[in-house]
Amino acid sequence: MTLAPSELILNKDRSIYHLHLLPEQIADTIITVGDPDRVESVTKHFDTIEFSTQKREFKTQTGSFKGKRLTVISTGIGTDNIDIVLNELDALANIDFETRSIKKELKSLNIIRLGTSGSIQQQIPVDSILISKKALGFDALLHFYKNESLRDLAFENAFVEHTNWSPEKSKPYCISANQELFKHFKEENIFSGITATNIGFYGPQGRILRLKTQDTQMNKKLESFSYSGESITNLEMETSGIYGLSLLLGHKAISINAILANRTKETFSKNPSKIVEDMIVWALDRIAIL
Repeated sequence: MTLAPSELILNKDRSIYHLHLLPEQIADTIITVGDPDRVESVTKHFDTIEFSTQKREFKTQTGSFKGKRLTVISTGIGTDNIDIVLNELDALANIDFETRSIKKELKSLNIIRLGTSGSIQQQIPVDSILISKKALGFDALLHFYKNESLRDLAFENAFVEHTNWSPEKSKPYCISANQELFKHFKEENIFSGITATNIGFYGPQGRILRLKTQDTQMNKKLESFSYSGESITNLEMETSGIYGLSLLLGHKAISINAILANRTKETFSKNPSKIVEDMIVWALDRIAIL
């Protein structure tokens, strides 16, 4: 099947539309960060940088760390951007741009998110690191793709019942991390849990400035929810999209979070740049032996 120009959109230089990348410019292991400025916070540790580009919020650098070729790309905020980044990374890996057809042999990428997050459990303090064992998406992205076989429907239904989830909102979807990557990164001093991916930063995460939220008790409901011994541990805005699309496309994904806030205790890190840097250094050493 030949992909139409309206579906696979390429720039004049044959690079993919939004990311402005050519297939040879990405590595098989991809690190995603939200903030474009955080790309160089990662690549400053590299031995070499072979390529760098930026279009809109999507900044990309490819280089080498301890002999391993890596690509770091900023996604911006939210699962709408994740839809662009994951689909275009997959196109770079698995679509022949000359024939505009899907390759017969498909490549599986390692996709590692290094992001920031807020805890909703008292025992998970600021300035800690947490790995997302599962993601619970409030964002609706995965509902636009065939996904039923990948989701933990029992978990979703229990959550909807516990929270009396409004039918006017998209039904949350639950997706697991890649177990191989989860085991590789999990260590005794690293927290793990279920990450709730929100559609926004303020109301969707229970923050009230001037606007009232539809459910003022939502964060307390998230904190108190438990299913089969698993609890929701933190809030952020990308993980469910990364996990869902990676699983659908045959890639391996893991989300690693620097905890900057504890919403239950109403505290925020006094030195957020330090825990982000600590997370990057720790993760790069684990990635180098992946």
